[in-house]
Amino acid sequence: MMHKPIRRDSLLERAARTYDFGAQLRARTPQYAPVPDLPELREQRAVVEPVEPAAPVDRPDAPELDPTFLAIPAELRAPVGQELPDSFYDTPELTDIAGIDRGMLAEAGMIVPGAPVGPLAEEFRLIKRQLLITRERIAQASGGSGQADKARTALVCSARPGDGKTFCAVNLALSLAAERDTEVLLVDADFAKPDVLAQLGMAEQPGMLDALADSRIDVETLVIRTDVGGLSILPAGTKTATDTELLASARTRTVLARLLEANSRRIVIFDSPPALAASPAAVLAMLVGQVMLVVRADRTPESELREAVQRLDGCDEIALVLNAVSFVPGGHRYGTYYGQESGK
Repeated sequence: MMHKPIRRDSLLERAARTYDFGAQLRARTPQYAPVPDLPELREQRAVVEPVEPAAPVDRPDAPELDPTFLAIPAELRAPVGQELPDSFYDTPELTDIAGIDRGMLAEAGMIVPGAPVGPLAEEFRLIKRQLLITRERIAQASGGSGQADKARTALVCSARPGDGKTFCAVNLALSLAAERDTEVLLVDADFAKPDVLAQLGMAEQPGMLDALADSRIDVETLVIRTDVGGLSILPAGTKTATDTELLASARTRTVLARLLEANSRRIVIFDSPPALAASPAAVLAMLVGQVMLVVRADRTPESELREAVQRLDGCDEIALVLNAVSFVPGGHRYGTYYGQESGK
């Protein structure tokens, strides 16, 4: 007599009992409203209306048609792309994290977090390395005085509009954010024509000028944390005709000290207005440890460059960055190494 073999539960069946997969499916299946048990309706065909399920969480990192990803509760989903520092998870409300539009960065020819390393990323690696070396030198020379915190601040400026200072400021901030031991706060200090948030696909919000004008505002509450690990943004804030005077007040040093003490790993990068077009640049130069002066290769006259340096002489450390350089075919460039020359 043959015995029927004992059927054992499959791995899937055992897992289904342990983890309630059905709950996820039920959460995404339209539920139906109960039909009242009335005599006049018993012999009629009940018309049941589907109840709309809760709207899915709109996350920029969620694939549109990936059911496996959608089955994971939103609060348990891991961020996509760059590994975020531990400090990213300090806040209980992840809705406070602003998403940066990677598509806009790519269209503008900027560094895209998580994308393969290319020539632009390597260029800004060199630039940031010099900035970090200068920061270390300033900190060591300070001997533990107040200048040590000043070493963690830098100003990105240009002689006149159109030289690419905001382009360089955003890319420098994105490059610094990739460092293991630092975090970066990018401050939009071009108060007359703020453009940092627009470059990142973000809406304007209260910022630096609001904190300078009202001593009751804690500037740290205006800092926008982003979904790029290690990168935060401080908007320019509400426009005013007295922006230079606000910057020159004692309140500015208090606000800057607050930004630095809030995070000991933080480097503060200011994107200022052009030195020859607006006065705030000269005031900011006196508050930072170093200045990165962007020079456009095909249009910045030497006379204007010299004048800009004179206006920024409140800072002892001024470095020039040559922007929009035309490379000679066959010359040395990073595109050759990364296989990104035309035709490859």
